Order: sequence, then structure tokens, then C-alpha cells
Amino acid sequence: MILTEEYLQDLLDKTLTQVRTGDWAVVLEGSIAEGFGNPGSDIDFLLIGRDEDDLPTMPSLFFVDGRRVEIRTRSLRQLTEQFAALETGAKRVGRIPEDLLNRCQRLLNSVPLRGHALVDEVKSLLPAERLGSIAAAWWAHSARQSLRHATAMMCLDEPEEAMDWARAGLVQAVKAWAAGRGETYLEPKWLSLQLDRADRPDVRDRYWELESAGPDVAADDYLGACVEFAAELGVTGVQRDPARLTVERQKGVTTWQTSERVHVVRGRRDVFVLGERAGQVWRSLVLGTPLPRVLANARATGAAEAGPLLAHFLRLGLVRLAWKGGGTVAPALPLASPPGPLTPPPGTARPLLSLRGAAVSGPDAVDLVPLPADRFAAAALALAFSNMVVENAREDLAGALRQGQWKVAEVSARRAAQSALRGLLCAYGVSPLPADCDLVRRLSLLPPGIQSIRTLANTLSRVSIDSPERAEAVLRELEQFIGLVRQAAGADAFPASFDSADTWRATLELGHDWVRVAAHFDAELPLQEVRDLVASSGAQPHQAA
Repeated sequence: MILTEEYLQDLLDKTLTQVRTGDWAVVLEGSIAEGFGNPGSDIDFLLIGRDEDDLPTMPSLFFVDGRRVEIRTRSLRQLTEQFAALETGAKRVGRIPEDLLNRCQRLLNSVPLRGHALVDEVKSLLPAERLGSIAAAWWAHSARQSLRHATAMMCLDEPEEAMDWARAGLVQAVKAWAAGRGETYLEPKWLSLQLDRADRPDVRDRYWELESAGPDVAADDYLGACVEFAAELGVTGVQRDPARLTVERQKGVTTWQTSERVHVVRGRRDVFVLGERAGQVWRSLVLGTPLPRVLANARATGAAEAGPLLAHFLRLGLVRLAWKGGGTVAPALPLASPPGPLTPPPGTARPLLSLRGAAVSGPDAVDLVPLPADRFAAAALALAFSNMVVENAREDLAGALRQGQWKVAEVSARRAAQSALRGLLCAYGVSPLPADCDLVRRLSLLPPGIQSIRTLANTLSRVSIDSPERAEAVLRELEQFIGLVRQAAGADAFPASFDSADTWRATLELGHDWVRVAAHFDAELPLQEVRDLVASSGAQPHQAA
């Protein structure tokens, strides 16, 4: 060690004056205990007690004689459970939490300072050789996952990403080899010293040759060299054959298409909207088939970027990869961000929704809708329903004007305007909606570009009709207003619902798309009776076949 035991004992005495009293055994763990470290390394003391209490996991930090000292505590019971959990996890090493392996490793390689008998008792719970075999298997699993993922990225025309994962697999393969020789310290930052101590210049030199490869090296050649070297180090099961990879369904992912727009919902919460080409690639997927065949199908849609799009679906966790006979491919980097699906910043297109679906930024885009799935579905359904109410109010208005029923006409005109505003607010993701009497004021939530709509809305909210001439003027204003609102909300193609059997059928078909999505996510429906549209697949429930 770079520090003497005398110095450590003195530092421990000074630190314990600031720690709660107790009958502790004490060990030094971490990089200095492992024979690494430098003057900037902190001092890691672990205090072990025989009591049955749950001692805190969080460390305390002290600054003593110019050194940063970290104090952790653990009871004998906690440590016993910790080692038992590691042995249980060893049955499927890929599921061993990194922190669990790290804590066990640090303790077993620690240096006793106080209470040697208790320390020996704790260390006897797991022999060092057993730790080495578990750590080696854990690293080998990680290397296997990284190199398989690199093979997939190479197939999907992502050479830079393939090289990065190949380099990650290289580090993990060498760590597996070193762990099998007793070098179990987890953090890769001391790998150079671990390789020096292993006294195998051939392994060390080959590792550094590959690790330092520059951007001029062909990605395919680099991946091949890393896979070959990993096999020499004992990491098996990484044939460079993308046909061993299959594209599989991801649990909790569903697809919803409205008009021509494809929406993919992840975990019943995150909604992704796909551009035209991205949607074509998504619809081309035949899950459960080898990756090269899936890629060929995607390219057949005419999407030039089919490979990168499929890679992006993988990053987002919308599909998953499996290795034939080897389960799901789930690469991860140790001591880094935990693995998991990418969640990009929410899309910025405004308004958020139209009758076709969520707004999307481009044909190859896979945009995250800035609404959770239930609010997305509720807002889109309310957008469709509000436009149907507009058509109903327009029909009422036309009848009232023909009969000279001016007060009925006033109410109908206001109702049409209010319903149009509901649709506009829904298009911008406002859900639940404000009360009808508050709709005009809440236009302040929307961008300033709708000023002309706001002006007309103020006028129509207080409209009065008392003559044929006034009725004609109001009708012109209302038609202009509805046109502006529908253009802004992406609803300008909404059918005139009550003009004919054909337009009513078109309205039901459009509503069916959104009722189906809303019902799936238990979103609030504007009328419970519209749920019958799901059972009837969009047809009228009483009409004979």
C-alpha cells in the first residue's frame, strides 16, 4: 500500500472522534487497500458491528489532516445477507447488481485495522476464489452483450457506434480475464496496473494496441479483432454472425395508427409519433425473424436510412434484440449510467395534435409526444369530438336562421364557436379542458400567432342576432372563425358530419380510431356511449350488416 498502517491507524483515531461511538471492527477498503491509489485518493473505512440494526448505506465524509475520509457502516447481519445475495445472483450473473458485486469485492480485498476476529468471520462467508469466478463470469457476460450489440450496430450501418461497443466489450473481456486471476477490483481506471501485476505482457500489449486504435481503422476490422481477442481470453458465444440476432417484441409497447400516422406507445405512458418513412419501416417489421431479414424488409420500403432507423427503435426500447440461444441482448457499461431505453427531449412541433395524429418533425423522425399516453388519447379524442359538435351546432344554426329563431341562432353560434375553441386547445395538448365560460380567456395559454382567432372568439362569445342582415354577418364571421381554427388545429378536412350517410360514416370512422386509443388507456371519454364505437369497429351499432 502507498500508506503505512501506522499512518492509517492515526487517521482512523482522529476520524472516530467525529463518529458515533460503538464497538466496531474496522477495515480499509478501496483503491489504496488494493495496492493502487495516489495522493489524491480518498480513504475508505468500513465499520462493522455485531448488532442487528439496519445501518445506513449512505457514507459520511470527513476531512482529516488534508485527506478526504469516507466512513461506511454495516452490521454482521447485513453483510451476511449481502454475500448470500451475491451467491444467489451467481446463478444468473447478468442480473447481479453492480453495486452488490462492488461492495462484496471491496470488503473481501480490504485490509483489517481493528477487530480482526470479526473481520475474519465476515470474510469467511465467501472465499476469494469464489469471488474471482463470479466476477470473471459477470465481466464475461457484459463483454458478450457489448460485442453482440456491436455486431448488430455494424449490420445496421452504425459503424461508429459499433466501434464504441466493440471497445467496451474489449475492456470487459480483459477485466473478465484479470478477475479470473485474482484482479477483481471493479473500476476500470486501475486496469493498467492490474495488467502489469498479472505479468502477461502479451495480453497487456495486445489490449493496449486495440484500445488505442484510431479512427482510421475500419470498424468491421476492429470489431473482428476485438471478438477474436475476447475469444482468446475465454469469452465465448460471440460469433460475428448477425443472423444469430433476432428482432423481438418489447414488452409494454403497442402500436396505434390513425389515418396514415403511426404512434408507438412505450410502457403505457410515452407516446412516439413516427414520420412517413419511419412509419413505413416500423410497419415492415416482422418480429421474431433474423436481423438481416428485418433490415432487408425495411429497405424494401424505399427508406434509405432503414438501418439507422431500426437502430433508433432499439435505443428507444421499442423493440429488442435476442441472440439465438442466448436471450435478450442488453449491453451495459459498468460504473456508468444504468442501462435502459433512451428517452429523447419532447418534440417541439406546435400544435401537438391534429386529426391525423401527433405532429411530427420530419419523414424519418421518431418524436416523443410531450403528453403522457392517457392525456394524448383524451386530447386527440376531444379534438375529434369537438369538431363533430361544431357540425351539430352549425346544423342547428342553419335551421334556426331559416325559421327566424334569433335567440336559438345566437345560442347555436356561440356553441359552435366554443366547440371549435375546445378543439384548438386540445390540439395544443390542453387536457382536461377549461370550462366553456373560460375558453376565450384561456387562449392566453397558446402562442401569440393565433391573435386573429382570439379577436374573433371575443366577438362571437357575445354575439347577438336580431335580423336577417345581422344573421348573415354572424354566419360569415362564424365560418371564417371555424376555418381559421380548423386550419390551426389540423382539422380542416373534418367531414360535414350531418350532411349525408357518407359524411356520417366518415365521421364515425375517424372517431373510431381515437375512441379505440382512448379506451385502451382508460382516458376520459366525452360521452360514455362513444365506447360502443369500439365494439362495433366504427360502424353504427344498430345498422344491419
